[in-house]
Amino acid sequence: MKRVQVNAYQVGLVFKNGVYQRMITEGNYWLWNEDANVYNLVHPFHAPVELDILLQDQALADMLEVYEVKDHEIALQYEKGMLQQVLGPGRYAFWKGLVARSMVIADISQLEIPATIDRATQQQPKVAGFVRSFVVENHEQAIMMVDGKYDRLLSPGTYSFWKNGITVQLARVDMRQQQLEINGQEILTRDKAGLRINAWAQYRVTDAEKSVLGNKEFDKQLYVAFQLALREYVAGYGFDELLEKRDTIAPLVLEQVKEKALALGVEVTGFGIRDIILPGDMKEIMNQVLVAEKKAQANIIMRREETASTRSLLNTAKLMEENAMLWKLKEMEYVEKIADKISNISVSGNGMLIEQLKQIFVSQK
Repeated sequence: MKRVQVNAYQVGLVFKNGVYQRMITEGNYWLWNEDANVYNLVHPFHAPVELDILLQDQALADMLEVYEVKDHEIALQYEKGMLQQVLGPGRYAFWKGLVARSMVIADISQLEIPATIDRATQQQPKVAGFVRSFVVENHEQAIMMVDGKYDRLLSPGTYSFWKNGITVQLARVDMRQQQLEINGQEILTRDKAGLRINAWAQYRVTDAEKSVLGNKEFDKQLYVAFQLALREYVAGYGFDELLEKRDTIAPLVLEQVKEKALALGVEVTGFGIRDIILPGDMKEIMNQVLVAEKKAQANIIMRREETASTRSLLNTAKLMEENAMLWKLKEMEYVEKIADKISNISVSGNGMLIEQLKQIFVSQK
């Protein structure tokens, strides 16, 4: 005979030769050829035998909460509103009454996480292993592919899904303005002059779905569109014409590419020519032309100045011819200039010298 004591908040299960007999509650009991397992009602119940056998006892069944978690599910067990554990597939029993328990069962074979499981819960270590998360940055949009098929367009934010056999891929698209370098373009003009042109273009993706799903490597396609438009324009003009129309290249090429860019889901916002590089022999010829032009301009200026000087001299001569006093003043001006360059004068001659000087410096009436 064996004495068994069951305290408050405890329950005993009596077995005889391994076969369940009955449930006993608080009190003292004498058992003959029987055994008793005593359970604390605060803790989860772990059945010593098949649970269905025990549940045939209606009194015991009324004291238990039984949860079944299927193969494709997990169960989040809460006590007093706090997550205690995550249960995998199986059958679980808990004592009723003493502890406020709740269970959230989630189907992890699906992709979406239900709203009842918030982000804070998803980030807890117990749950994080079942969750996969993606972050779409503020300047991005993302094309979401599920098992290789287009599912949706994701705007900036954080997205979480169950981690399972479903394949999820994100194709991220940068929605900011971007720059495309179009350098080293070897192009022949209409008169067969070889040029190397460096250009740039600015663009912004406006339709992420069209850019990614409808086109492969849309940025390379945009590069080719600019390249072909630039070549077509340059090849339509001779070298001299092209230099004269350099300022019109960018607007015309930009206008030509805009429509093609829309088919790529892209808006072209700018285009410009950075450099037009001439080959070595062409540079030498251009330098020679430039030197010749400058020399011609210099000759024109010199001839213009000489003409003006001659005209001035002619006008002076006419005035001096009409006015004897003006002639005499001009003569004295030159004598003064000559005298400035002479430091000493030696005078020799007959008595007529004074009269001769007088004739030079005194006007004759």
